[in-house]
Amino acid sequence: MSLEFKGSRLVLAMAAGMLLPAMPAHAGGTITFGEDKSVSIGFGMRGSYSSVENGAPNGTSYSHDFSLDSARIYLSGSLNKYIKGMLNTEKDIAGEGFQPIDANVQFQVAPNVAIWAGRFLSPSDRANMAGPYYSLGGGYWSGIASRYGYNGGYIGRDDGVAVVGNLMDGKLAYAFGAFEGNTEFKIAPAPASSNTANRTGSDGLMYAGRVQVDFWDAEPGYYGTGNYLGSKDILAIGIAGRSQKGGAYSTIKTGDYASYSVDFLLEKKGVGPGALSVEAAGYNYDTSNVFLSEQGKAYSAGLGYIFDQKVGWGQLQPFARYQKFSPDTNIDTKKYDLGVNYIIDGYNAQVAAAFSNTKVTGANDVKAFNVALQVQF
Repeated sequence: MSLEFKGSRLVLAMAAGMLLPAMPAHAGGTITFGEDKSVSIGFGMRGSYSSVENGAPNGTSYSHDFSLDSARIYLSGSLNKYIKGMLNTEKDIAGEGFQPIDANVQFQVAPNVAIWAGRFLSPSDRANMAGPYYSLGGGYWSGIASRYGYNGGYIGRDDGVAVVGNLMDGKLAYAFGAFEGNTEFKIAPAPASSNTANRTGSDGLMYAGRVQVDFWDAEPGYYGTGNYLGSKDILAIGIAGRSQKGGAYSTIKTGDYASYSVDFLLEKKGVGPGALSVEAAGYNYDTSNVFLSEQGKAYSAGLGYIFDQKVGWGQLQPFARYQKFSPDTNIDTKKYDLGVNYIIDGYNAQVAAAFSNTKVTGANDVKAFNVALQVQF
């Protein structure tokens, strides 16, 4: 048995010999037991300081709070070149323990095709697939327009099975699967006093799929990234959809659920002294009028520019974001972000500072300043 440490290979270790690595790489340690046999371990955290206008208990002063937003343990393994697996955890809401968010096995049935089984992110839009650790500016910013992190189980995960593959030298990627849905996937939380066991309607599986085309550089992996930090030339369009018969239910009504999205990403190196990135996405959510607050259209857009020249330890990446969700209740939510990332070691070590303004129809604006630290080992 040999022990070796490999930077930027923790989660990718489980996909050795595969053309479909599971997640963007980050640092970690790998113990090898022989040819194509290994176990990897690592961890990551995101912590932040936030100050919100009128957020103090007196209702007029700025609040000042530190928070451990995320703490994850990453485990992965390779039984042979055909069978890989992962177990990733996240701190629970109370911060007193950890919950499994990924627990799955991947069977490599062909060079460009794998079957995933267990708990994992069901196919969806780029923002949800990239998650809080691999998005422009980081954090759970996808929750306004891209609502799958809330609607798709615990941090967007669900129990099921999916076929994941690619064609055209990796430039055409696809994923299709069937998931539990009603156990892990709810349109809105039921009141504590409700008895959802008495609801009417069918108990159908949730079907989800995603197809993505890369016109320039190919993008590896099923769990993707929202920004390549100037390392690739990307021009990509993705289409995703999911549906479930009887998937939207309350104590008095049951309906079908469906959602569809289109997302776009452009990144280009050598634009002046750095790389430019532009992203956009559009969404449509339908709950058969069961939950008007979760039914409607949403939009998001982002703009970033990373400078090639380092300043001290890392590179500067100013960015701007816009999100809007327009539900059928006519109570819109809009959020504007303006900030800068300090990229020390890709997604393994970075600091982000941002000003945000959240506008909700009929409510006062919420203005906030946030500084977040992200580290992965």
